[in-house]
Amino acid sequence: MTPEPLFGPKRADLPFYRKLREVRWLVVLVIIAIAVIGFAMLYSVAGGDWRPWALRQVIRFAIGLALMLAVAVVHIRVWWGLAYPIYIAALILLVVVEIMGEIGMGAQRWIDLGFFLLQPSEVMKIALVLALARYFHSHETVEIRHLKTLIIPALLVAAPVALVLRQPDLGTALLIALGGAGMFFLAGAPARLFGVAIGLGLAAIPVGWQFLRDYQKDRVLTFLNPESDPLGAGYHIMQSKIALGSGGLLGRGFLQGTQSHLNFLPEKQTDFIFTMLAEEFGLIGGLILLALYTALFLYGGAIGLQARNQFGRLLALGVTLTLFLYVFINIAMVMGLVPVVGVPLPLVSYGGTAMLTLMIGMGLVLSVHIHRDVTISRSGVVR
Repeated sequence: MTPEPLFGPKRADLPFYRKLREVRWLVVLVIIAIAVIGFAMLYSVAGGDWRPWALRQVIRFAIGLALMLAVAVVHIRVWWGLAYPIYIAALILLVVVEIMGEIGMGAQRWIDLGFFLLQPSEVMKIALVLALARYFHSHETVEIRHLKTLIIPALLVAAPVALVLRQPDLGTALLIALGGAGMFFLAGAPARLFGVAIGLGLAAIPVGWQFLRDYQKDRVLTFLNPESDPLGAGYHIMQSKIALGSGGLLGRGFLQGTQSHLNFLPEKQTDFIFTMLAEEFGLIGGLILLALYTALFLYGGAIGLQARNQFGRLLALGVTLTLFLYVFINIAMVMGLVPVVGVPLPLVSYGGTAMLTLMIGMGLVLSVHIHRDVTISRSGVVR
């Protein structure tokens, strides 16, 4: 009996340069367009100077772009095989942070590699999507509707959430938890499970409140009533709203934002960079950026739905969902619709690990597109 081929489809056997031709280049162009907006805003943050943020961001993006294309041309079977090892490596890094991580902004989140500060919690967002995509791919839809099948993936989500909360980093823990819940939904977990989880979550709020740090409690209370402490905990969000409103329809002009350049706007190179964009380029500028993000969401969703294997489908949709959560929480945060939790705006906010991990995630999405006709058995055999 002839054994099943490991790499069957013709597209999977294409040489490197041919696979590059299969890349969804419109997705790459949208990513570049978003990143260029980020470069411009970081240039403006520094008062019209490439240093200290814009130049570093350009270099990181160039590295990320190369990584994204390299990941895209790797056969999807390889990512299926590496899903659990990557998750375990990310989990180990979170433990290492707990032991010997660098402390900054009141949290222990980074590992100093000498030339780069690595934030393992950002790596975990993509690692978790990979691990859950493989797990759910290996189970029939009927099995996923049984509670016992969902215990292991629930633990896969709970472990990093617990470790990230210890740093403490509430925003990233929230993103990981929401991303995990989204993967459960995409895999076909029963709706009653989400109802029970929401109910338990609401019931646990009084208990969880006791474990929050004082500054985290202040953020929640400030979200409910920003005017209660306008010069203290409510200062950030009130200044953000003032900047958003002052931009009007067309904005004050590039390098002309008063709230940002007079240093009323906090963390303008990271968490509140969308506010700065809206002040300088107005509602139109903000809508253009949102349109580019929406195009990226639509492309990612379409790629996921076109995949013939469940692993690729869940992987593409999971990465796209993670990107959406980044964008939604950041923009809702600066508008005062959710508490300030410190979530960067993808490809625009200054930051190395967040950018590189998201670029690698988009590389996985492009890999799903290139190998969209590949079918993978539940044991990992590719046809």
